[in-house]
Amino acid sequence: ESRLAGDMEKFFLSLAPPDERSSAESSKEGVRYLHNDIDKRPDNEEEAQRCRENGWDIDNPDDLQRWRDQEPINAHSHLLSMLIGSSESIPVVDGKMVIGQWQSILLVDLDGPRDRTVGLQFTGFQ
Repeated sequence: ESRLAGDMEKFFLSLAPPDERSSAESSKEGVRYLHNDIDKRPDNEEEAQRCRENGWDIDNPDDLQRWRDQEPINAHSHLLSMLIGSSESIPVVDGKMVIGQWQSILLVDLDGPRDRTVGLQFTGFQ
């Protein structure tokens, strides 16, 4: 439902509008999130270690800048993801999803567009 999708976008943007530093068209003047202070990150040893584990030599000033340059201004996406969640459980009976007549499954990309991988896990008895 395209009209519902428009309502959702408007609602989400009212809850967590993109940072004024974001390249998003909907970025909002005066909105700033600490997460987006990329020039101050990593700001603790745990985050620094995660960077190193992901292949970034952040102890090298040039590599640190390359890491910062590729980091998106996306705190609003993280905040919205915490509200809507990242998974769904849907019962399946006789090989068919059990959802209401007017229900459907919707993938919401809060930080894109970009390529995504969707995982499915089936549990139960046969």
